[in-house]
Amino acid sequence: MRRAILVLALAVTGPAAASDKTDVMAVVNQFLDGFNKGDTKAAVATCAPQTAIIDEFAPYVWQGATACSDWAADFDADAKKNGITEPKVVAGKARHVDVVGDRAYVVMPADFKFKLKGKATAEKGSTFTVTLQKLAEGWRITGWAWAKH
Repeated sequence: MRRAILVLALAVTGPAAASDKTDVMAVVNQFLDGFNKGDTKAAVATCAPQTAIIDEFAPYVWQGATACSDWAADFDADAKKNGITEPKVVAGKARHVDVVGDRAYVVMPADFKFKLKGKATAEKGSTFTVTLQKLAEGWRITGWAWAKH
């Protein structure tokens, strides 16, 4: 019975095409590139109309239509308050890029490099997990979570 359901599910949704995985990763990389360049507008443009975010600084969770821009503003305020400059996320090769129909799930190792009051430092071995949905305008981020090592 389980095998029949799996075969039916694959027949309906089809296996993820390589182009879907490439397109999904392009959006994740667009978000990271925008963040790394300090271009929060480019990063926020990758978000879906409704997004949920979990990150390591207060208030720790953002959700809804303005989650991405609220997160960006809170990140900037937290960085300023704590003397963090030149933030960069260096992502490793994705451990998972799962695409089923119009939904995707990406898990990747990542390091967060920055200057803390002028001194270079890093959070190494973190995990960046991202969910996406394919909308009319293409793949968009519906959520992400950052977990320190």
